[in-house]
Amino acid sequence: MARVRGFRRNGAVREEAPEHSMDPRATEEPSDRPTMIDNAIYRDGARIDSPGSLGDAFARLKETPDSMAWIGLYRPQEWELAKLGEEFQLHALALEDAVVGSQRPKAERYGDTLFVVLRPARYLDDVEEVAFGEVHVFVGPNFVITVRHAESPDLQSVRRRMESDPELLRQGPQAVLYAILDAVVDGYAPVVAGLQKDIDEIEVQVFGGDPSVSRRVYELSGEVIDFQRAVEPLVGMIHSFIAGAPKYGLNEELQSYLRDVADHSITVTERVSAFRQMLQDILIVNSTLVTQAQNAEMARMTEASIRQGEEVKKISAWAAILFAPTLVGTIYGMNFDHMPETHWIFGYPFSLLLMAAVCLVLHTVFKRRDWL
Repeated sequence: MARVRGFRRNGAVREEAPEHSMDPRATEEPSDRPTMIDNAIYRDGARIDSPGSLGDAFARLKETPDSMAWIGLYRPQEWELAKLGEEFQLHALALEDAVVGSQRPKAERYGDTLFVVLRPARYLDDVEEVAFGEVHVFVGPNFVITVRHAESPDLQSVRRRMESDPELLRQGPQAVLYAILDAVVDGYAPVVAGLQKDIDEIEVQVFGGDPSVSRRVYELSGEVIDFQRAVEPLVGMIHSFIAGAPKYGLNEELQSYLRDVADHSITVTERVSAFRQMLQDILIVNSTLVTQAQNAEMARMTEASIRQGEEVKKISAWAAILFAPTLVGTIYGMNFDHMPETHWIFGYPFSLLLMAAVCLVLHTVFKRRDWL
């Protein structure tokens, strides 16, 4: 009998979602490779314990009032997420998204738990590409669970920042979410700078007449579109967090921090939109320059063809003029005994005069028609 894969919740097995077929890990069995990057219990802004397993973290969180668990995972197995889901009452749909990955940036609430998907980005200068990561964040009343599907972002640096600022960490899971958002948005700055550099180089190529620039513009446009899809949802997402501040207990200081991240997100979004428009304009300019170059080349070819035609007319005219005396000489050079004017005393001067007259008439005709 086929094994049914899915998340167990409240004693029932939820059948596997169709998107699992897109997950290359869907058929993997649990392995011994480490997926837990860090596991910590915090209280009053300080780390009080670093449990070695998820079970220890659950037990420590329960026995320590007013504490917060921050669990960091990297490409976890489905059974690990299922265990987290049972303990923290995570919604099955959010767990499925966390397992499959390749989600768009979004924020969804399931009861007291907030599920956030972020798409951090890195600019790879050597290949001039934007590499996108993916991080899923579960934020509950007393826990934060981060699930990474790529090497970026470096959430360990976020954790170190928070641990060095107890006042901020004391504000709980919402403060951790802010720090992750801030790190992701700050990571967009080098990407914006890299794309700006590429566009500047493309402009030089366009006006320099580089024929390979069209392909580069097309490829960079795809990178910009993907980047825009990763950035644009953040603005509305953060504004929704701020709008729900009274309901979910965000203090004024944390709201100010979120507004700052929202401002940075708007700046990045505007720059990316400008990049997309600039690339479209560059394509139009490049097309215009290519058309102008083609027209100029056609004009040069036409001028060359006209000059060649003029030369051909001159050659043809002189060939016709020179052909006339040849024709007369050929006729009078035939060896027939009964040819008229063969024994005429003026025959030779007459033939010369005839040749000269025919050449003069042809020269006059060609000269009037501008062939000479």
